[in-house]
Amino acid sequence: MTLKIIPFDGPIGAEVCGVDLAQLMNDETVQALIDAWHKHVLLLFRNQHLTDEQLKKSANWLGETSEISMPVDRRGDDDSQIQLVSNILSDDGAPIGAFGDGEMWFHHDMSYRPEPHKATLLHALELPSKGGNTKFANMYLGYKNVPAEIRKRVRGRKVLQAYNFTMLEKVDLKEDLENIQHQWQPIFVKHPETEKTALYVSRLISMAIEGLERKESNRILSQLIEIAENSSLVYEHVWQDGDLTMWDNRCSTHARTDFPPEERRLLRRCTIEGGEMIAAA
Repeated sequence: MTLKIIPFDGPIGAEVCGVDLAQLMNDETVQALIDAWHKHVLLLFRNQHLTDEQLKKSANWLGETSEISMPVDRRGDDDSQIQLVSNILSDDGAPIGAFGDGEMWFHHDMSYRPEPHKATLLHALELPSKGGNTKFANMYLGYKNVPAEIRKRVRGRKVLQAYNFTMLEKVDLKEDLENIQHQWQPIFVKHPETEKTALYVSRLISMAIEGLERKESNRILSQLIEIAENSSLVYEHVWQDGDLTMWDNRCSTHARTDFPPEERRLLRRCTIEGGEMIAAA
């Protein structure tokens, strides 16, 4: 089957046809995928049937697979580079994976670490009858939509990214941040390959803007988050069994919609090593 890249009718993403990620790819196909990933930010591969090892190798053209930081009892998979994303409980009532059920706000993966992961892969194995969709937002477009006066006010400043592993609750800045994973990151970042500028804030993890009084920081951060979540930037993916998505964490955010908690949802997740975020000039 011939490789085809079919852009979504939306602000982000493309479907890749003609690729079995369980098989080795030639250099021409690899380069086509890299080019498509840089152009569309999010790639979707349908009907993929992968072992853990194949899943880890399926994106080695993007880089080295990361170690999952969660403890094994929350990771849900014996492989240190694979994590189960699931609401399923074991026979003794314990979660078999992480991130359970319910809505999850927009975020960049690992933005609270010094070197966030560059890419995330999700592979759908078992899905509820409705909901549990993943929304993806294009942060290149997010940056373009920031008004000039806000760009000028926050240019060169950083944003505090902090996360305590709750899905719908911001970190309280009155808490001791020493006990919470956190990192100051540029508000506007330059992608190391495309050299395009992206907005790097999110509702879930971004807490405060460097050098601004709390009131002004909250006001501008709320404006930036509203821009970042505008529907014109968002594609909502309705999962099918065997879907595999891979997206660029440096220039996109993602969120999860709610789904019936009594219905099973199971996906496998792995990530690709990244680097220090680069402030846009």
